[in-house]
Amino acid sequence: MGQFENFKATRFPDKVSVVLIVRSSSNLKVLIAGGAGFIGSTIASACLDADIEPVVVDNFITGRSEFVIGRSFQQGDVGDGDVVDQVFSEHPDIDIAILCAALISVPDSILDPIAYYEANVLKALLFTSHLIRNGCSRLIFSSSAAIYRTEDRLEVDENGIIAPMSPYARTKAVCEAMFQDIANSSPLRVLSLRYFNPIGADPQFRTGLQLTHPSHALGKMIIAMEESKPFEIFGTDYPTRDGTGIRDYVHVWDVAQAHLLAMERFDILFASGNNYDAINLGTGRGTTVRELADQFNKVAPSPICVIDAPRRPGDSAGAYASNRKAKDLLGWKPDFTLVDGIRDSLRWAKVRRNVLGD
Repeated sequence: MGQFENFKATRFPDKVSVVLIVRSSSNLKVLIAGGAGFIGSTIASACLDADIEPVVVDNFITGRSEFVIGRSFQQGDVGDGDVVDQVFSEHPDIDIAILCAALISVPDSILDPIAYYEANVLKALLFTSHLIRNGCSRLIFSSSAAIYRTEDRLEVDENGIIAPMSPYARTKAVCEAMFQDIANSSPLRVLSLRYFNPIGADPQFRTGLQLTHPSHALGKMIIAMEESKPFEIFGTDYPTRDGTGIRDYVHVWDVAQAHLLAMERFDILFASGNNYDAINLGTGRGTTVRELADQFNKVAPSPICVIDAPRRPGDSAGAYASNRKAKDLLGWKPDFTLVDGIRDSLRWAKVRRNVLGD
């Protein structure tokens, strides 16, 4: 196991929990591709708190330069071999890589699928080849619950049917299949973490959602509140308890903690000889869009008006996670509630301009 020896994990009882990873030699070092984005930068913050050094690569197409201040950073494209080679030249002791770099808007992927396949699939493939060439054999991939078919059953486990309904979701499914093939024929081992719906922010508000006009429901609710406009619920005829889409909203800090646990247990997960696996990251509870709006109005400084609208292309009923595998293999469980995530999202919206300057 080399530099992954002598680990000790400690969970703190308060909600702003971290995992401390102790080893006998120098600090653990992780390459985070896309580490200037929402999730990647939060993972980097969690790494710093756990005495793990993050090395960030980002091209700033959607990431923010403010999120890499004080962190090891290389500007560039994850598909650019020269950029990745430079990172490993400067940091030959990188232990593991996390691939967060991707475009994530479902509507945009429908309008421009070529851009999504190039950014999310082609560059992921190139990045993988660069990792292998530089001797990095551990990869955690940021996947998505959007790959599941959800009309039959709203709770999905890792054996659920893969049937993505948008080009964005399809790029994630293609990447998973691609990584499985590569892992079966190379030294690379890959763990795909299938995120459900991350919300909230770093509890210390170092990082948060960087987009000014996010496409997910909670972000649109905050915009509706700030602009005193109604919030539209797209689709009210889904097979859910109130007809609106259902999602599993997981706090981004809990998502970050799962990555720390995955790094800590990576070699144990693959000790049996398999080189690929996938794990859901969700709370195990579903929240409909209408329920989210109700909870939002309970904690927001100004309530929003909700109106119904037709479904959009690429939308689905949604799903929520069976997270038993994450509990069993990672020892992970979410610490934050839905209300915590809404409150932290609102607090981040208030400080965002001061942090990002726009």
